[in-house]
Amino acid sequence: MNDDLAAQDAEHLRLLSILHYVMAGLMSFVACFPIIHFVIGGTLFFASLVGHGKDGAPPALVGGFFMIVAGTVMLVGWTMVICVAMAGRFLAQRRRRVYCMVVGGVLAGTCVPLGTALGIFTIIVLQRPSVVQAFEGTNA
Repeated sequence: MNDDLAAQDAEHLRLLSILHYVMAGLMSFVACFPIIHFVIGGTLFFASLVGHGKDGAPPALVGGFFMIVAGTVMLVGWTMVICVAMAGRFLAQRRRRVYCMVVGGVLAGTCVPLGTALGIFTIIVLQRPSVVQAFEGTNA
């Protein structure tokens, strides 16, 4: 019975690890969408600096705003992608259980609906006593 439980936990952790990698891939695709806004903002900003148009200040201001907002959104998105991919790696290695739970909670709150399901299942699996013991056995 105990071996069956350990095998089931190992399979669940393996699946969660794979799904975290898949989620990181999907998130990286979505995190690239603001590139369009960044390019439009750069075009407005640099075109107004070169002197296209009679009043260069408002397009430069709008272009700069587009670039700042899009850059910030991309940076946050790519940071989340790295965190999710690292959680997938830690799940496979049975390390840093609390980190994986925090990333699962962030996914549950921000990436609706797929991230919500993945985050909730990650938290449920990581709270099992047998999984806690598996993670404690690998931490030094």
